Amino acid sequence: MGTEQIAASMERVASVLRRKPQAGLSDDSVASARWEGGLRASVHSDAGHAVQTDMPAEIGGEAGAVTPGWLLRAGLASCAVTRIAMAAAAAGITLQTLEARASSQSDARGLLGIAEPDGSTVPAGPLTMALHVRIAASGVAAERLRALVASTTGCSPVTCAVEQPLPVALHIDVLS
Repeated sequence: MGTEQIAASMERVASVLRRKPQAGLSDDSVASARWEGGLRASVHSDAGHAVQTDMPAEIGGEAGAVTPGWLLRAGLASCAVTRIAMAAAAAGITLQTLEARASSQSDARGLLGIAEPDGSTVPAGPLTMALHVRIAASGVAAERLRALVASTTGCSPVTCAVEQPLPVALHIDVLS
């Protein structure tokens, strides 16, 4: 879909949501993971899309697929690219290049439940996270492109989920 079509689609949806704000609230597509043995899992969407995950051999996996942590970074990078492309389309900017690289630093002790020597908890999640965006558009000033990218972070669902985490409601069904 071209820039104009994306902008028109976004404006149609925005027009409806301005008139009926309640129409914006919906349940997101469920991600269902199933253990496949070892440390491998298969994750499926309601629409039938699937992805496999595994863990590095060093901690008992087979390194046969991406890790769940990589999927988090992939979600961050791809959501950023999508939201920036949406903002560019709305601004009438035709992009030549748009790439995002999400990186993080983690401490494996958290994943393994190993505390600091003083007994304090080591976080299992990333300790730091960064997003590096490369963008180009003919005839558009660098300052305008930087402002465009910066303006999207508050509207990027995955960025918001990482920066403003919500508690996860845990429900457990024990099968007999």
